Amino acid sequence: AVATVAKCPLFTVSRQSGLKSIFKLTSIRKSLAVGTKSGYKLFSLAFVDKLETIHESTEIPDVYIVERLFSSSLVVVVSLSVPHKMNVYHFKKGTEICNYSYSNKILAVRLNRQRLIVCLEESIYIHNIKDMKLLKTLLDIPSNPTGLCALSTNHSNSYLAYPGCSTIGEILVYDTNNLSTVTVIPAHDSPLAALAFNHTGTKIASASEKGTVIRVFSVPEGQRLYEFRRGMKRYVNISSLSFSMDSKFLSASSNTETVHIFKVEQLNPSCPEESPTWSAYMGKMFMAASNYLPLQVSDMMNQERAFAAVRLNFCGQRLICTLATIQKLPRLLVASSDGHLYIYNLDPHEGGECVLVKQHRLFDLNKIDENEEHDVRPPVPQSYAATVARPSAVPPSSTMPGYSEDGGTLKGEVIPDYELAAGPVCLDDENEFPPIISCLGSKNEKTKRS
Repeated sequence: AVATVAKCPLFTVSRQSGLKSIFKLTSIRKSLAVGTKSGYKLFSLAFVDKLETIHESTEIPDVYIVERLFSSSLVVVVSLSVPHKMNVYHFKKGTEICNYSYSNKILAVRLNRQRLIVCLEESIYIHNIKDMKLLKTLLDIPSNPTGLCALSTNHSNSYLAYPGCSTIGEILVYDTNNLSTVTVIPAHDSPLAALAFNHTGTKIASASEKGTVIRVFSVPEGQRLYEFRRGMKRYVNISSLSFSMDSKFLSASSNTETVHIFKVEQLNPSCPEESPTWSAYMGKMFMAASNYLPLQVSDMMNQERAFAAVRLNFCGQRLICTLATIQKLPRLLVASSDGHLYIYNLDPHEGGECVLVKQHRLFDLNKIDENEEHDVRPPVPQSYAATVARPSAVPPSSTMPGYSEDGGTLKGEVIPDYELAAGPVCLDDENEFPPIISCLGSKNEKTKRS
């Protein structure tokens, strides 16, 4: 399987300004957050055939950023009406935990169990998630008008990545636990367009504004590990990158009609050499010849192509993609800026063309869409889906408390070691962190530069 059931991605969608970035992970439950003109909505993606509404709020209009802390009850909301203000809510209790105001418009918010990151065009604020105190302000960063940044969901490797230069594709990796710069990675010749950590915080994928090449680097070393070619015929705007939970696959979406999935394979030099074949012989010949060719040509010869793909019947929209396991099958999820979610089956063994199995409307759910296919599954499932698909089952029980809406023990989540923070953030207990009373003191106060 592509990923374990224990974790999966959360989308963040905004109707006003197009799709925002993928918000990493949840525990056990698949979640999707949607910002709308009237407020925001949280959906469960536990099933392919239906979108279950977890929570809906109309208290703040024109929401263009909504980020949920995994599957807890903490949600961060930013509205177009007050774009310099961040509101943090405990949505199950209907209580505001705290709010912070900043000097300029908030462009992005990222959070894990240790840190909350607020990105402005020329500064980044790092908060402690347990009490929401401001720990550090990164001032005078290179101009970042899109708010491009990524935060590792693994709080033990709580790395923050953002552009280190506005003219070339440098990745600056910052340790938010120790509040220090880790490394600067010279990733691309042109400015960065997309960044994504894998779920253990040991790899980072990047793409530039040209959109032709996607690279993967080790963290914290900054060593180039893989290079994938999305295409050569045209430059595109890559809008999202996302690793699968096991880091074996990497998906990429852009403003074109194609979503690519690359296989991130670790070559094992200790494996015995395969029996010689014509294709293997030619491959070795090309590899040897690449040593004598110009660097640009040899790089192109060594770049891997897509393992699987989706070809949409439209282009020009902003797309966000992610890889998840839903009902025991690996899926590719694609959300479009016109307010639709597409769910595809991914064959992790054969790759190829992914099969569309369901399309959901994210806005105006009660309105009938004449063009929407409510059940687009093929009459005969593909071989992989047929052998793997089984009725959904409850995971085995665990004595380890979790972070879900039910506190974890009722759902039986098994949380990986790297997800366990000292002093768990249990937002459904009466003694939850962040303490609501202590955070209210910061309400309406301007954040201070440190």
